[in-house]
Amino acid sequence: MESYSHLPQLSNVQLDLSKFQDAQLMKTKPNRGKGCTAGNSCITKVVIDNKPPKLLLDPGAFCSCIGKSFLKTCVPIFEDQLLPIDGIKFNSESNPMKALGIFETNFIFPHINGNLRITVEFVVMENFSSPHFILGNDYLIMYGIDLHKNKYRYFTIGDNKHQRFAFLPFKTQITVGQVAPVNLELERFKSEQFNEA
Repeated sequence: MESYSHLPQLSNVQLDLSKFQDAQLMKTKPNRGKGCTAGNSCITKVVIDNKPPKLLLDPGAFCSCIGKSFLKTCVPIFEDQLLPIDGIKFNSESNPMKALGIFETNFIFPHINGNLRITVEFVVMENFSSPHFILGNDYLIMYGIDLHKNKYRYFTIGDNKHQRFAFLPFKTQITVGQVAPVNLELERFKSEQFNEA
């Protein structure tokens, strides 16, 4: 069994869990209650039809997709290019998504050591409002795209691990009110006063 210990392991709750080591932090841990502010996105810029739209590399997405309204801003007349999509149902967080068809396109990842082009089929969704293309697990696997989120955040495509592509800098969209500590006594007082009024 030890000869296989170097291979990736699936979680197995039946193993002896009394022995463990704490995982090493790769960056400074935020103050308690502020962990939600430590995240980063996996968004990069690509080139499609001489335009630089944003692309989210999302290993949590089953397939690559794009919202109809955002696609129209990049490719105004795309409806004639759609490939049919039949018999497949899509859901996002248990909500049904209305698929209009498949949009096939080429993306260019610009790089100083040579640009890289990939061809992707995106499912175009009627009721999807993402402000970027989403490259899902389907094409991340097909092209061998590896996301590296250690000290230096980057991704590689295929076997060339020396050609590294960068993610866009992350701008926190969480407002201060969402993460600021709450004075429970003050909130209780306000609630009581407003309820009496």
